[in-house]
Amino acid sequence: MFDIGVTKLAIVGGIALIVIGPDKLPGLAKTLGALLGRARRYVADVKEEVNRSMDLDALKKMKEAVEGAGKEVENSIQTTSSEFEAQWSEAIQLAGEPLTEPYTTPYRNVKKRWRIKINVTPRWYKAREGLRTKALSGAARVARFRPPKVNP
Repeated sequence: MFDIGVTKLAIVGGIALIVIGPDKLPGLAKTLGALLGRARRYVADVKEEVNRSMDLDALKKMKEAVEGAGKEVENSIQTTSSEFEAQWSEAIQLAGEPLTEPYTTPYRNVKKRWRIKINVTPRWYKAREGLRTKALSGAARVARFRPPKVNP
């Protein structure tokens, strides 16, 4: 971009030293460095913003493409379903009356009583009424209902 060599920089530095003076030259160099850093950061921010906007445009185009594909799929499903419904109604009309009652097999009672527990009270009812839910041995029953000991 610029054709600046070492000799040209040395000449500019010598002229600056003569014009500005040795006392103010370090402060000026520090200020120029800070300004140059700000300029570089500003350029980097602008580049990043441009890249971000380009990516955003690409994402918008991709979103539009996906939405268009989704609408095409939805339209094709609707047309297919309407065609199927039309064919189904034609088939029903050709077949005559539609089935009013679904076909079921009659229930046959199997004579296996050992699988069916007829006289069982549910546990939740026993728990609510305070009835026994488990069988206790004789010793356990005696220990459960033994009166408490009284210490004299």
